[in-house]
Amino acid sequence: MLIAFILMGAVLFLMPYFYKPAAPPKDAAKDAPRAATTAVTPAATRAPAAPAAESTSKPPAQAAIPVAGDKEELVKIETSRFVVMFSSRGAVITSWALKDYKSGDRKPLELVNTQGLQKVSRPFSYYFKDQKPAVDLNQALHAARRSEDGLGVEFEFSDGQVSARKSFRFGKDSYLIQVVSQVTAGGATLSHGLAWQGGFGDAAVENAAASQRAVYFDATSGSLETKEAKEAKDGPVTFGGNFLFAGLEDAYFAAVFMSAGNRLDLTVFSHTVARAPNAAEEPHVGAAVGGEGRNEFSLFVGPKDMDLLRRVNPKLERLIDFGWFAFIARPLFLGLNWLNDRYVHNYGWSIVVVTIIINFALLPLKLTSMKSMKRMQALQPQVAALNEKYKGISMRDPRKAQQNQELMDLYKKHGINPMGGCVPMLLQIPFFIAFYKVLTVAIELRGAEWLWVKDLSAPEHLPIRILPVAMLVSQFVMQKLTPTTTADPAQQRIMMLMPLMLGFMFYGVSSGLVLYWLTGNLVGIAQQLIINRLSPPVPVAQAVPAPSKSKKPVRK
Repeated sequence: MLIAFILMGAVLFLMPYFYKPAAPPKDAAKDAPRAATTAVTPAATRAPAAPAAESTSKPPAQAAIPVAGDKEELVKIETSRFVVMFSSRGAVITSWALKDYKSGDRKPLELVNTQGLQKVSRPFSYYFKDQKPAVDLNQALHAARRSEDGLGVEFEFSDGQVSARKSFRFGKDSYLIQVVSQVTAGGATLSHGLAWQGGFGDAAVENAAASQRAVYFDATSGSLETKEAKEAKDGPVTFGGNFLFAGLEDAYFAAVFMSAGNRLDLTVFSHTVARAPNAAEEPHVGAAVGGEGRNEFSLFVGPKDMDLLRRVNPKLERLIDFGWFAFIARPLFLGLNWLNDRYVHNYGWSIVVVTIIINFALLPLKLTSMKSMKRMQALQPQVAALNEKYKGISMRDPRKAQQNQELMDLYKKHGINPMGGCVPMLLQIPFFIAFYKVLTVAIELRGAEWLWVKDLSAPEHLPIRILPVAMLVSQFVMQKLTPTTTADPAQQRIMMLMPLMLGFMFYGVSSGLVLYWLTGNLVGIAQQLIINRLSPPVPVAQAVPAPSKSKKPVRK
């Protein structure tokens, strides 16, 4: 049990360094992920209408007639999914808000780190890895032209030598956008990318920068690769290949470019910027995607909802990382959603029901563990006598091996496996890790309420968090009911400290995970009471006194 607790603690402390889980603030629209899934139609994934495609496919003007804006112009595009603000200076984004998801102030969730724009270029700025044009296109005033239906905008610039064109075409009810960019200098195209720097995603989550990564899917190897800001601490780093998609992600949202030619270059940046006013500056990841003189993308910007991602492209499901035990986590995730959608309609109670089902499914393992622990408990007097016999010898003493052999012989004589009580518990750890991942990557839990809990994906927003305290009390009760397998008072004291350690570890994790553990404790207490009542007590083995050393008679 001690090994099991240590491993679970290691999971809670070390998992964030590998997967960077984050707990975002409350989303009032708790049914938004499911609504977003049903709202995306096959038509939303198709290319834009022919007129828009023709307007974006025209080559930039190569004549000596300049094309530019007179002053900076702001263009607003609003759909049922987004509110996006463009600036004609550089043809960039100043704001990208998701209408179906709310921030802490209950406004549409802003994906752009607006605080960081003071130090870095705005999203969708031009990035030139090699040859750069003579004009700084990110400061050039472009001529803006909106489409008649209000769902598209095209920016164009030309000084007679350098020409640039950038267009965006939105769907009315879709998370997909068609993006085209082209740059020429002296009649020759210049390879470039479109960059999103200074951070991406939810700004209000705890440790936001750590949850953000650049990501690409290599179609050749079939693997999803992620890159953090530290990858580019010494300067931009470029990855190129047959990428199906590439872009940015955080715990719950993604912005990825998909190219029809499957050839993309991804350049990773690191910029030290603040995420909020008066906040400390820290490295934030950025990415530029493209690499051709003319880039044509389908851009997905939205939630990492499994059904929605599958509709856009089945490979996008890989953005939801279920971790090492995905073969357990994915069925748990699907079962949790199915139970919530069909019957319970509350994710808190769905977690309770799924936890009860898991605990009863693992009951045979628990019974095996309890039986072994009871037999070990009955044998403790003889183990104590054996320890007393070899009391005071060091670990290097040859007699220590003799002590261990006698202990093993004692276990063998009574048919006891010393690991019999631990192995069944260790087998439960993959379920714990799998459910941990489900509760940290499922966007459905973002803003989900349960009784007094306002957001199951975040710790309770109370001066004293009720769920961790209740879990601590239930852990003490569970510890008292569990048979002790050691007669060593020091080890017994350590075991009694384990509930305090678990309470400390769980105090800052998501409420959904604490609810899962608390429910498991309550079910375990009930099961233990029933087992203790129904199973007969194991007779205590009497300690065999150590043979006394009698003095030999002295011959006269």
